[in-house]
Amino acid sequence: MLKIDNLHAEIAGKEILKGLTLEVNAGEVHAIMGPNGAGKSTLSYVLGGRPGYEVTGGSVAFDGQDLLEMEPHERAAAGLFLGFQYPVEIPGVSNVQFLREALNAQRKSRDEEPLTGGEFLRVAKEKAGLLKLDMDMLKRNVNVGFSGGEKKRAEMVQMGILDPKFAVLDETDSGLDIDALRVVGDGINTIMRAEDKAVLLITHYQRLLEYVRPDFVHILSQGQIVKTGGPELALDLENEGYEKVMAA
Repeated sequence: MLKIDNLHAEIAGKEILKGLTLEVNAGEVHAIMGPNGAGKSTLSYVLGGRPGYEVTGGSVAFDGQDLLEMEPHERAAAGLFLGFQYPVEIPGVSNVQFLREALNAQRKSRDEEPLTGGEFLRVAKEKAGLLKLDMDMLKRNVNVGFSGGEKKRAEMVQMGILDPKFAVLDETDSGLDIDALRVVGDGINTIMRAEDKAVLLITHYQRLLEYVRPDFVHILSQGQIVKTGGPELALDLENEGYEKVMAA
């Protein structure tokens, strides 16, 4: 589903990704772990198409298409979802309004009929229930006055409503307490655990992986994947730290 080959990328003239190669097949969950400054968030931004991040070499194919030639909204319509480490506030726009417009824009790009207000509310209520998010929260402005955990749960509701093929989740576990972490983990499993979907989890810690068990764990260091293993690799990192595991 996703094939990254020898990817190089920079921001403000500084090279961050230095030959990153990774393949993710449908039905798989991959976790990327690494120390601060390794390039984890840069990878997510490059995949999402954030302006200012310049790809200087390599290629990225998504479902057989050249992802790097697509605009951000085209990537989203093709089925790519990016979950942010720090979801932004959008004053003056309700979650319901924002999500209905986003979903119908994607449906239009696929030549599908837009959902009516009633049809959308039924979908939104179902997905909010999965994440234990009160529908009153979705009537509020996007993330305005939300706690860190509420922002992350609202974003997972967004993922459920958009129903992407591929989710890139950038430190979704940051700012979550134990209960919220369990709810978000269960939501990821319910929404994205399927033979025709895939997930790339970017995280510092092993704790999210207790709920969303990855098929592969990769260590990213200085812009490259330097080690790949199974779920036990995350435990090694938690117990021994990055330096010791990478040195070995």
